[in-house]
Amino acid sequence: MPIYEYACSHCGNEFEALVRSSTVVQCPKCQSTELEKLLSVFATTATAAQAPALPPSPCGACPHAGGAGSCGLN
Repeated sequence: MPIYEYACSHCGNEFEALVRSSTVVQCPKCQSTELEKLLSVFATTATAAQAPALPPSPCGACPHAGGAGSCGLN
């Protein structure tokens, strides 16, 4: 039984739900079924010294000719 993260399109509430095959997921705040499934982030137990280095972000990590605050990707 996976746990999914949802955002309610009606009230904006974000929550997690344990979902079985027969489960109809509702927002616990407003009971709406108009939900967007969110991308879950996995937790790790590694310390900062053990964690792999993340690649640099494309925004703000490169010297763009437009100057500070401009982004060629947008």
